[in-house]
Amino acid sequence: MTTYNVPSVSVAITKGEKLVYLKAYGTSDKSNGTKAMISDRYRLASLSKQFTSVAIMKLLDQGKIKLDDKVFGDGALLGKTYGTKAYGAHITDITVDELLHHTSGGWGNTVNDPMFSNPGMTAAQLITWTLDNRPLDHVPGTNYDYSNFGYCILGRVIEKITSQTYEEAVKTLVLTPIGITDMTIGGNTFVQKLPKEVTYYGQSGEDPYAYNISRMDSHGGWVATAADLARFLVYIDKFPVRTDILSSTALTTMYTGSTANAAYGCGWAIAGKNYFHQGSLPGTATEQARLDNGFNFVILTNTRSFKVNFDNDLDQIFWKAYAKNPTWATDDLFIK
Repeated sequence: MTTYNVPSVSVAITKGEKLVYLKAYGTSDKSNGTKAMISDRYRLASLSKQFTSVAIMKLLDQGKIKLDDKVFGDGALLGKTYGTKAYGAHITDITVDELLHHTSGGWGNTVNDPMFSNPGMTAAQLITWTLDNRPLDHVPGTNYDYSNFGYCILGRVIEKITSQTYEEAVKTLVLTPIGITDMTIGGNTFVQKLPKEVTYYGQSGEDPYAYNISRMDSHGGWVATAADLARFLVYIDKFPVRTDILSSTALTTMYTGSTANAAYGCGWAIAGKNYFHQGSLPGTATEQARLDNGFNFVILTNTRSFKVNFDNDLDQIFWKAYAKNPTWATDDLFIK
């Protein structure tokens, strides 16, 4: 924490689908010296994408969506709801599967991420503006380019199919059935901090409260505790103790990469049979992972650093502890 000037960290670890470690370290608010607690809530940044993916997979299990469904144009999921001009080349070819795998053909994060432009626009206005002004760079399905904007679109797909807001739909499809009750979409400003939400601290001149977080709902907007994420993981991890909320077929689909990038599934990075993701926003760095050794882990912080090795060292919080072969709790901390 000292090396990277991290005020607080919350860590949750499960073993055999029992919560065996849940700790908070540091200070959640430096201005008044508030001690970090395990009940603290953090912005999840891109860990939000996994909730969007699971919601889509739940709709797949329910027969309400197919991954090869087209998204834009006549007869497509969103029809012509967005955009004021004729769609550019190949936009009407984009499928749900390609948005999930970041292979839609454009709107990637590497150059001019649309989600960090036009901050005064609503999600609907931003999608319209982007469709009107940002042509695709590649034929859909042929190139991997990590895209926040693609998951923003998926949020609107979920809304269209469920006739609920994105937040309400994810709660209905995913969170409520597995007993998660206090996850929500975060606010933008310090004044909009939620109860038990940590204070975020920018580094290198970043202001964590200068971004439209609520508009990021389906790609980066959720706020949760480490225990919430640990609970989420044990219901999608393919392990036998708890019944997963998705079918085996849907789970296999979600954890399978594309021809353009075998190492990225539907909202999950893939390393062998380990599935994981990191998240990053000004004032936030996060990670969650499902491991084939029977462990899952969650790490949430209230800052991010641009120093070399920060992301790797965040990941190593678990692996260094695991290497020491500690005595894990025998009780299931989920029920405490």
